[in-house]
Amino acid sequence: MAVPGTTRTREGVPGLDRAPGVAVMCAAVYALVETAWAVTGTTVPFTARTAYPPAVQLVLAGLAVAAGLACRATRRPLARAGRAAVRGVLVPATPVLATGAVSLPAHFVTLAAGSGPDSVTGLTHVLLSAALTGALAPVALAHRRRSAGRCLRCGREHTGGRDVPLVRPGATTAPRRTRRVAYLLMCGMVPWAGVKTVWTLGGDALGITAEKWKESNSGGSDAAKALAEAGIDVTVLAAGLGFLLLTGLMYPWGQVFPRRTPFLSGRRVPRLLPLIPAWLTAFGLSVYGVVLVAYAPLAALGVLPAPALDTDLGATRSGTLWLVAFGGTAFGGLGFALLVAARSYAARTRPACATAVASAEAQPSAVPWGRAG
Repeated sequence: MAVPGTTRTREGVPGLDRAPGVAVMCAAVYALVETAWAVTGTTVPFTARTAYPPAVQLVLAGLAVAAGLACRATRRPLARAGRAAVRGVLVPATPVLATGAVSLPAHFVTLAAGSGPDSVTGLTHVLLSAALTGALAPVALAHRRRSAGRCLRCGREHTGGRDVPLVRPGATTAPRRTRRVAYLLMCGMVPWAGVKTVWTLGGDALGITAEKWKESNSGGSDAAKALAEAGIDVTVLAAGLGFLLLTGLMYPWGQVFPRRTPFLSGRRVPRLLPLIPAWLTAFGLSVYGVVLVAYAPLAALGVLPAPALDTDLGATRSGTLWLVAFGGTAFGGLGFALLVAARSYAARTRPACATAVASAEAQPSAVPWGRAG
């Protein structure tokens, strides 16, 4: 059931005015911690077998300082050269700093399984990178809107200031094309989830027996062991939660709490509640998936070195490469599906100033403001 839009007279984009200050604080903390680690020689894992060199940590700290200064500059009106300078810092700095948060989904699964962090410094670095990236994004958004002469609240061109009411669109379903693309991408989960399920149910796959696979996971938490005994792999369960988030982004129940939700029935879901985990998870999964999908065929052809074989599992070279490819299609598929769904959700739930809505409704040929996909 579609829920009608609502009108509010208070500012509907709280935080954009405060975003530069938050970003400066996050950048300062990030730079101080990275510099301290580099000076003291603290090991910060980059992968399972490599660590960040101190020189790289200092470069990241310097980049965070530059991004913080750029965010601080957005607090006042800038000339054309100033706007270009801010854009020249934030555009490359944001994705570079965001790469530190790529492994956030993996850390989440590990912690959710009750196994504890593999590395405290590694987890801290990931969280700092995610926080800084999340703080830079609204600053970049506000700067882009301000530079284009658009309304800071709704991002549209219209007359009137912030004193006009803010209209929120009603709950809608994502366009059919968006849903088809998202579900097609989710099909990449099938081979990987199927192999994991075969192992948990006692079968053999990719040259690895169920007994060997269970032995290799014997050091996991009690919760993970209990799930495995029930035929459920913890990573497959985490992927299921990702699919739940995906469907919530595409259907009305992700915008308005369902009728049977205790205490929240019929209330509007805070817009950022599903978007923040979707964006953070999608970025890491999509990057990781692309890397694995590209690596598997190149390693099979001998262009890149083959992955180390787990002799305890009795894994073969071909079986390992197939597992890498399956993991790439699974992680990448879920990541890109979340990106597609989150983009649609953000467009469909974006509020608009009342004057912008009135202008859009006065143009019959225009796309309805609350149904952009």
